[in-house]
Amino acid sequence: MKKICVMLTLLFTIFIVNACTEAPTASERFSAYIKLWNDQKFSEMYEMLTTNTKEKISKEDFVTRYKDIYDGISAKNIKVTFSPPSEEEMKDDQREMVYPFALSMDTLAGNITFEQDVQLQKEKGEKGENWFISWTPAMIFPQLEEGEKIRVSSTPAVRGQIFDQNDKGLAVNGIAYEIGIVPGEILDNRNEVLANVSKLLDLSIVEIEDKLNQAWVKPDLFVPLKKIDPANVKLFDQLLAIPSVQKKNVESRLYPLGEAAAHLTGYIGNITAEQLDELKDNGYSSNSMIGKTGLEQVYEDRLKGENGYKIYIDGTEKIIAEKQPVNGEDIKLTIYNDLQKALYEQLKGEAGTAVALHPTTGETLAMVSSPSYNPNEFIYGISQEKYANLANNPLNPLMARFNKGFSPGSSLKPLTAAIGLETGKLKQSDTKTIKGTTWQKDKSWGNYFVKRVSSKVEKVNLEKALIYSDNIFFAQLALDIGPDELANGLKKFGFEEEIDFPFPTNVSTIANDGLSNEQLLADSGYGQGQIQMSPLHLAAVYTTFVNNGNMIKPYLEKKPEAKATIWKEHLVSPEHVEILFHHLEQVVQNPNGTAYEPRLQGQKLAGKTGTAELKQSKDDQKGNENGWFVAVNSNEPQLLIAMMVEDVKAKGGSHHVVPKVKEVFNVFINE
Repeated sequence: MKKICVMLTLLFTIFIVNACTEAPTASERFSAYIKLWNDQKFSEMYEMLTTNTKEKISKEDFVTRYKDIYDGISAKNIKVTFSPPSEEEMKDDQREMVYPFALSMDTLAGNITFEQDVQLQKEKGEKGENWFISWTPAMIFPQLEEGEKIRVSSTPAVRGQIFDQNDKGLAVNGIAYEIGIVPGEILDNRNEVLANVSKLLDLSIVEIEDKLNQAWVKPDLFVPLKKIDPANVKLFDQLLAIPSVQKKNVESRLYPLGEAAAHLTGYIGNITAEQLDELKDNGYSSNSMIGKTGLEQVYEDRLKGENGYKIYIDGTEKIIAEKQPVNGEDIKLTIYNDLQKALYEQLKGEAGTAVALHPTTGETLAMVSSPSYNPNEFIYGISQEKYANLANNPLNPLMARFNKGFSPGSSLKPLTAAIGLETGKLKQSDTKTIKGTTWQKDKSWGNYFVKRVSSKVEKVNLEKALIYSDNIFFAQLALDIGPDELANGLKKFGFEEEIDFPFPTNVSTIANDGLSNEQLLADSGYGQGQIQMSPLHLAAVYTTFVNNGNMIKPYLEKKPEAKATIWKEHLVSPEHVEILFHHLEQVVQNPNGTAYEPRLQGQKLAGKTGTAELKQSKDDQKGNENGWFVAVNSNEPQLLIAMMVEDVKAKGGSHHVVPKVKEVFNVFINE
């Protein structure tokens, strides 16, 4: 009996071993191959090929071919599927099986899907018989045959353009002259030719020689050196007068306003390796141009479009996939080109900025920063020396100022007044007795005093405080309001809040650690202390005094459906708005007003000046000053301008800014 049990156990063990080591079916084998394919384990896939296939292609070539093709067409989401047969397969007598499979992948040229048959053959291997795949190039693409190669060609999308509200160009596509040399046409005076070209194109002779010595260069070929502006006729004529120098017309990005809108438009340039690594999945290549600064960068996704691609078999008409290019979107702004240029001309290279809004609609009419640079030079090829001069210029011409934070100085006083009126801490009839030009709350302030410019008036009400721009009045008002209510009032006007605006803009701030310090609170009441505002935000705040106490949201893009949107509602009561607007008119119209001179004939303005002191301490006598003037035309308001000029201490403070703003109103409101 024991012998019978041992025999049964042995037989059962042999049965189990045979069952576990039985070769897989053809469908199981192909399913395993497909899993490796989906995982892109090409080296392991090769081991499952038939002997005959391996004689035709080496493992290295097999792996390289798959990787190169998939990388070249940017294949993603590769999915190979196979439905095993439902009926039981014959395992003993069949030596070949044919199965259909389906493949889907996303590529540069769009989604590719196909179905194909594959043949499996039973062969003897090291571990006995098994099924192996009879591979052909058609398993990569059905159109692909032995010895053929896959190619990819691209058709670049046309970059979208940026226009002002009247369809005048801000960033457009045009033609530039590409200047180059045909080496074989250089006569004996080579050194003289290169020296002249070097001087005119602002290129070093070494740079020119490097271009002429490229591997592809031949004596009769045109070697491009640098693009130039076709409008520069003098330079063009000088260059073409040099033997061997020629030009070609090439497509180019152009910025018609040049320096006047450089910080607004920005410019495009060659994509960097770092950017390409980050954006390679978004249709960029090493030859792509990309927005570097300004609106070219802000609107990059909409402007760039989508390049077209064709995947085809080299030397044949067999196209595997093709996607037509989608040109970039043209964008129309609310900017008014003529106003943009006029404001820039008023700054005349001084460090400063200006923002212009339509006060009732919120349309952004101009955004200017000075000093500036010519964005076209970045397109044509700016020299290292010129770029270094821009980068090292202490006035920082590469920096946009209209979206940065600055101390608003007295231009903030109407806002403090509005908060005082709304909180009930100030009434129109209130009068403060102020003597002399300095004041401190009490002796606990030590040597800390608030100073005012004029001591003409001792009985100071709100109207006179604004007309004379009385710092002491507003310092006392800030103390009356208190730190919490002043901070809350400023927050209602958008302080410490992101502005929903396409051009990234600094958040306006109140104080680093709150307003609990009395001196800081007092200084904040007249726009000093740690108060920081962007010119765009300051301009937006003043729309409150034109729209019955509602602050209008600035917008930049001109769309048919675009309309005035209230950003902050019911900030100031209509009664208080009427009072404040009248006082702001007096700042300009009253002979004692800080914005009275020069007088403007034929129109009425309301506004407020501001001189922001930039000192390391109260005792600092060498501190700088920024001058402000914010103004809006009173009758049927159409234009609101906030302008700031830096370093005006020796130029009359804010009085240096007032005539600049008034001249723009004189041209654009009376036109």
